[in-house]
Amino acid sequence: MKIATLFLSLSVLAPAALAGDTRPAVLQGVGIDQRLNDPVPLDLMFRDEAGHAIKLGSYFTDKPVILALVYYECPMLCTLTLNGLVRAMRALPFDAGAQYDVVTVSFNPRETWPQAAAKKKTYLAEYAHPGGESGWHFLTGDEPAIRQLTHAVGFHYHYDPQSGQYAHATGLVILTPQGRISRYFYGVEFSPRDLRLALVEASANRIGSLVDAVLLFCFHYDPATGKYGLLIMRVVRLAGAATVLILGMFMAVMLWREKQARLPRAEAE
Repeated sequence: MKIATLFLSLSVLAPAALAGDTRPAVLQGVGIDQRLNDPVPLDLMFRDEAGHAIKLGSYFTDKPVILALVYYECPMLCTLTLNGLVRAMRALPFDAGAQYDVVTVSFNPRETWPQAAAKKKTYLAEYAHPGGESGWHFLTGDEPAIRQLTHAVGFHYHYDPQSGQYAHATGLVILTPQGRISRYFYGVEFSPRDLRLALVEASANRIGSLVDAVLLFCFHYDPATGKYGLLIMRVVRLAGAATVLILGMFMAVMLWREKQARLPRAEAE
C-alpha cells in the first residue's frame, strides 16, 4: 500500500484522466485535478493550532498563500511533503509571514488542534526564520469544510478502513491573495526557484525583485508537469535586447569622448 501510494504521489494522475484505471480499488480516483484560477471558499471555518475557530479567509490579505493538504498522523508521505516544503522555504529569499503565508490543513476530520500545534512546533523549529510563528498556520476541521476545500482545489483522496490510513496524492497549491488557484506543485520535493517564481506570479509581482521579473520572462509554468521550463526564444530575445543596449551605450560613450577630445582643438584654433 505504501509503495503504491508513493508511486501515485510522484505521478499524480488526475482522476479525469484515469479511464480504465487498473490500480487497486483504494487508489482509484485518487489524484489532483488542476483548477487554475478557480476560487477557494474563503468562508469555510476551521480550527487553528491554538484551538480557536477561524475563517479560512483570515489568512488571505495582501500576500500569496501556499496551501499544503496533509494529515498529521500520516506515516510517510505527508511528513515527506512537509519536509520538502520547509527545505524549499529555507532557500527562498522571502520570509513566511512577511512576503507570503503558509496554510497547512489536515484532511483527516478526526485529528485535533493539539496535534496541529505539535506539528507546527516541529516545523517552526526546522524553518527557523523570523516571522514563522505568524506566517505558517496548521489547521484542523470538520468533514464538510474539509470536503469543500479539497473539492475546490481538485484534491482527491480515499480512506482505507483496513489500514486506517488515507490513500492520497501529494503536492502544494499556490493561491493568490484573493484566494484563487494560481499554481500546483507535485510530489514531495519542491524547487526553491519554482516556488519563488510561483509566489511572485501569485502576488502579481508585488513581491520579488528585477531578477524575479527577468526569470519570469525567461521561464514558463507548464501545468502538465507542475514545473517552470526555460523558454529559449525569450532568452534569445532578451540576450539580443541586452546586446543592442550595451552596443548603444558603448557608441554613446565613444561619441561623447570624441566630442570631448575635439573641444581643446576647437578652442586652440
